Amino acid sequence: MNSTYKAFWLEDDDLVVIDQTQLPFRSVTKTLRTSADATLAIQDMTVRGAGVIGNVAAFGVYLAARESKGDREKIKALSAIIRRARPTAVNLMWAVDRMIAVLEKAAANQDLVEIALKEAIAIADEDVIGTRNIGKFGCELIEAIAKTKPKGEPVNILTHCNAGWLAIVDRGSALAPIYEASDRGLNIHVWVDETRPRNQGANLTAWELGQSNIPHTLIADNTGGLLMQYGKVDLCIVGTDRTTRSGDVANKIGTYLKALAAFDNNVPFYVALPSSTFDMQIADGVKEIAIETRSADEVLYMQGLQDDGNIGKVRVAPLETTALNYGFDITPARLVTGLITERGICDAAETAIAGMFLDLIP
Repeated sequence: MNSTYKAFWLEDDDLVVIDQTQLPFRSVTKTLRTSADATLAIQDMTVRGAGVIGNVAAFGVYLAARESKGDREKIKALSAIIRRARPTAVNLMWAVDRMIAVLEKAAANQDLVEIALKEAIAIADEDVIGTRNIGKFGCELIEAIAKTKPKGEPVNILTHCNAGWLAIVDRGSALAPIYEASDRGLNIHVWVDETRPRNQGANLTAWELGQSNIPHTLIADNTGGLLMQYGKVDLCIVGTDRTTRSGDVANKIGTYLKALAAFDNNVPFYVALPSSTFDMQIADGVKEIAIETRSADEVLYMQGLQDDGNIGKVRVAPLETTALNYGFDITPARLVTGLITERGICDAAETAIAGMFLDLIP
């Protein structure tokens, strides 16, 4: 395993990750040597995105096995801490649970460190295959729209937050069809929501697309509805951190409002996800998904590149003002045109999801 995984890679048996809090202005990496390092990287958003959070969690269990020298109870205790690092992204819990299940099946004389490393790499390798398939299935939607466009006009795709290779190796979820479309030579243009308050769209999605020379335009979060009214959006594709068995979608705050605007303007609204993002235990997203509440400072301050070349932050609200910072919202299944998965595209409905993912139902 090497840096072709992009967001993270192994180096001397440690895990090296791109520090996403420094992008797009600085290319900085951090080396994770302990399970505590992995937990902190997830908590402080050094790494983010459902898939990569799951990957780092899996490697965190490997690091826990290494530092515990194969002691099963210590591994479980340290892994439980990793599992609680963030509450909304189900890939985190899924990856830790899968790692522990594999270790529990190991015989007493087997090397748990070696087994944990092998399983973490397997999870990452599966994500690579999955994201490529998501790209191919999703690109068929883009290709169909391209055939209806007047010659020379691009397919305009709107996305929210970042669901590219920084979020899920190695092409992301929502951006995977866009990368595939670019590879096929389709004429595309991406509307990139800034994604306040942490600006993952402005900082990460715009940077990713720029690295791949894909035409894109950054817009304020509240611009999408107007663009849809003007007929300037052909398709919305977003990612998700947790999707219920009935098709409700938890994604970065602001996704629900985009879905409402898309519904009102008859714009197809698709959600791209690997199967590990399904939570088959729950049906009602609004009632059952725990929404992470993050620091108010993310709303009260903005971070960026200052004139002196340093990355800093400035306060944008009065000193006496408080803020509420929910990290995610829930888009009801009725607003979702379809789910783009590594197995194909299905309706955001319990029967359709069960039909395609029967093996995931507990």
